[in-house]
Amino acid sequence: TEQIQDVPCGNTVALVGVDQYILKSGTITTLEDAHNIADMKYSVSPVVKVAVKAKDGKDLPKLVEGLKKLSKSDPLVVCTTEESGEHVIAGCGELHVEICLKDLKDEYAQCDFIVSDPVVSYRETVAEESNQTCLAKSPNKHNRIYLKAEPMDEELSKAIEEGTVGPKADPKERAKILTEKFDWDKSVAQTKIWCYGPETDGANLVVDATVGVQYLIEIKEHVNSAFQWATKEGPLCEENMRGIRFNLMDVTLHTDAIHRGAGQIMPPTRRCCFAAELTAKPTLQEPVFLVEITCPQEAMSGVYNCMNLRRGCVFEENQREGTPLVQVKAHLPVSESFGFVAALRQATSGQAFPQCVFDHWENLPGNPMDKGSKMEELILGIRKRKNLKVEMPALGDYLDKL
Repeated sequence: TEQIQDVPCGNTVALVGVDQYILKSGTITTLEDAHNIADMKYSVSPVVKVAVKAKDGKDLPKLVEGLKKLSKSDPLVVCTTEESGEHVIAGCGELHVEICLKDLKDEYAQCDFIVSDPVVSYRETVAEESNQTCLAKSPNKHNRIYLKAEPMDEELSKAIEEGTVGPKADPKERAKILTEKFDWDKSVAQTKIWCYGPETDGANLVVDATVGVQYLIEIKEHVNSAFQWATKEGPLCEENMRGIRFNLMDVTLHTDAIHRGAGQIMPPTRRCCFAAELTAKPTLQEPVFLVEITCPQEAMSGVYNCMNLRRGCVFEENQREGTPLVQVKAHLPVSESFGFVAALRQATSGQAFPQCVFDHWENLPGNPMDKGSKMEELILGIRKRKNLKVEMPALGDYLDKL
C-alpha cells in the first residue's frame, strides 16, 4: 500500500479513516446535490442468532473489535450486545452465521471464543381483538390511557415491511391502498395512523380512535416513543411484536401540562400495550424458510421423510424437462433448519441439493397461557435464556383497575 495524490477514474481506492463515520455502506461525494448510490436491498431478515463469548477473559477487547469489523464487512449481519452481557451475532441462515464465525475467528478477532447453540428470533402477535379495553394509569394517577389491540392481516404486515404502506410511502397512495385493499375506514387511513414500530418502520401500528380529547396532540410523541419501546420488547418473552394494531380508545388527561410530561405518559402507555396484547390471545410467530431442493426422482422419499421429521411441508414439485431431476419447494421452520442440510444429504445419500431463503412469518399453533403447552415451554425457554423471570407474564402486572 502506498499513498497517492490522485487516481484516474475506474480504479479501486482504499480510503483510511472513513470507517468511523460509515457503518455498512455509503456514498462519498464533493457535490452538494449529488444523489446517493442506492443501498443493496435484501429480501431476507437476520433470524438465526448465536451468542459468542471469549474463551479467555483477556481476549474480550479483541473480540469486541472483531465484532465491529465483522459488522462493517458484511452488509447483512447484525451484531448486538444483550442486556445479559452476551454478544449476539444474527445472520440469515445457518451457513451465513457459520461463515461469519469463521471470518471472525481467523480474520477479525484472531482469538478463541465459545459459541452458543443457534437460537431463532420469534415475533409476538395476537390472534383476535382484545376482550376488554385495557386501562393504565400514570404514576401520579391523573392520566388514564385506554387501548385495544387487534391483529392485522398478514398481507398488510408484509406490505408494511416491504414499504408499500410503510411510514416512508406517499400518504395519499398509502391511504388509497389501505381503504381499497384492506377495507380500512377512509378517515382513519388518511390521518389517524400515529406511528409504526419497532424502529419506526415495523409492522405494528398505533391508530388514534379517540373522539374529541383535549390536549391529545401534546402527548402524541410520548405515546409513540412508549410504543416503540413496547413493540421492541413484548411482554411474552421480550421479542419484537409484529402484526398488531393498537387502537387508542380514550385518554383522560390532567389539565396542567406539568402533570402530563413524558414521565407520566410513557410508562402507562407501555403497560397498556402489554395488557392489550395479553388480553387478545397472544401467540408467537416463527420465521419460515422457503427451501428449494433439486434431486433425482428416486431420492424423493428421503426428502419427504426428512421434511416430515422437521415440521416441513412440501407444496410444489416440478419435473425438469429432459432430465431425471425433480425440483421441490417446501416451507421449513427456521428453528428446525439447524443441521437440516446434513440430515437431508444423509437421507438421500448426497443426491439432494437444498437452497434456503427466508420466506415469511407463521403463527405457532397453541395457546401460550395453557399450562404445560408446547408454546409455554418455548416461551419459558426464551425467558430463561434472557435471564428474565421464568414464569408466564400475568395480566395483573400490566392492567390497572378503575
